[in-house]
Amino acid sequence: MNRSDLASTIAQRTGVSVKDATAVLAGLNDVIIEAVGRGDKIQLPGLLTIERVERAARTGRNPQTGAEIEIPAGYAAKVTAGSKLKAAAKG
Repeated sequence: MNRSDLASTIAQRTGVSVKDATAVLAGLNDVIIEAVGRGDKIQLPGLLTIERVERAARTGRNPQTGAEIEIPAGYAAKVTAGSKLKAAAKG
């Protein structure tokens, strides 16, 4: 399901226009990006949790040359599936 399919499905289930559903999805996208960028944790109970995690500096290898490289510390986004999402995936 792509973004336009998702907007259409939301519009049908909620009785709003596709344009409004698309606007809500765009707003959700912006809010999630801003919140994770600030280090906030987003929880949608039963569905998912999104949080920013710190990654330690580490040593890696260049796959072409095999030479060791230093990978600096940084941040990553961690997405954890909630119980309802896990149950839906099981079928």
